[in-house]
Amino acid sequence: MRSILCLLPATLALVPLVSASFQQFGIPASRSTVSVKRILVGNLTVHDGILPGLFSPNLPGVDSLPLPMYAFLLEHGAQKVMFDLGMRKDVSGLTPAARELFTAGEFVEGIKMDVVAQLEAGGVSVKDIETVIWSHAHFDHTGDMTKFPNSTNLVIGPETNMTIYPADPSSYVQASDFAGRNVTKVDFAKSNLTFSGLKAVDYFGDGSFYLMDTPGHFPGHLTGLARVTPTSFILLGGDSFHHDGQMRPRPALQAAFPCPAHIRESASHTISTDYFWSPDTRPGSFDVRSRASPLLAISDIPGSFYSDPVQAGVSVDKLAAFDADEDFLVLIAHDIDALGTLPYFPEALDGWKAAGVKEGLLWHFLEVGSESFVFRPNVSESNSAE
Repeated sequence: MRSILCLLPATLALVPLVSASFQQFGIPASRSTVSVKRILVGNLTVHDGILPGLFSPNLPGVDSLPLPMYAFLLEHGAQKVMFDLGMRKDVSGLTPAARELFTAGEFVEGIKMDVVAQLEAGGVSVKDIETVIWSHAHFDHTGDMTKFPNSTNLVIGPETNMTIYPADPSSYVQASDFAGRNVTKVDFAKSNLTFSGLKAVDYFGDGSFYLMDTPGHFPGHLTGLARVTPTSFILLGGDSFHHDGQMRPRPALQAAFPCPAHIRESASHTISTDYFWSPDTRPGSFDVRSRASPLLAISDIPGSFYSDPVQAGVSVDKLAAFDADEDFLVLIAHDIDALGTLPYFPEALDGWKAAGVKEGLLWHFLEVGSESFVFRPNVSESNSAE
């Protein structure tokens, strides 16, 4: 097993410098790009026993949340790389620690075709996948590595715990995840790249795709930064956060992408002022524009899904700078609001900026009809009458 991944940036001397906002992050200019294709592996419904471990506050009656599971195919010329795999279809193949979440009813899976079946249905053989990158080693990101040939490499974060079940009864990884294949841990120490305070490595060595160190959720957590045109990027956020309300709103975002008037108006009477407040809010009338911090917090309760909630909050603060910039589209692995607004494999996401999709995505989580709306108690009419 190799223990070091150090991919230094290729020379950019022949690439004409372009004045663009991404350069303010310290990202070198490049004409090299990757194509990003999104695969919806399935939906993972989370129930109220788990929700407090994801975010707070948890309002009365808000007792479930559907979390889509995305995997991403990156195409770099003829090279094909997967960033995350979603979950395996057969829950019985998970380790006992993961299976317990389903037998207890806290998670309910809905998978018709796993990532491998969808790739092959779209004309991509698993034999063509050079590398799988795990954002982290949770079961809903690691898929079933036995379906990939041993020629497929595995790349993981530097702090990833490789102690397998049953040596570690609480582990989500098992011998079959690593057996017979080349496993590489990213080495951020040997790269001099830092974007928005996040250490980065140039994966292909040409500025087309970077891996960034985003600790807090789970040891070894990585995010990906894909350059899909010379001046626009998709940030693959993994589980840096689980709900858009943990990222938004923020002053820089409000300045660059003001909340649309119709959403502000709707939010004024649908967001509960018993649980959420801002300087210009009045009882029964919430004001979005004067809110200067995200509506939802990273969970810090015992048993939280964040191994280091404080560090996770700092990572989200750093990612927020990308979220407020017109050149970056931030997508987390369980992005509810992206479900029906972006194309799926075999189509690419590369034209997101020209299509203007970011403006439609950013504030959708505040619309009461969205599946991600968790900002007022879900009280039945009969209970309301009482």
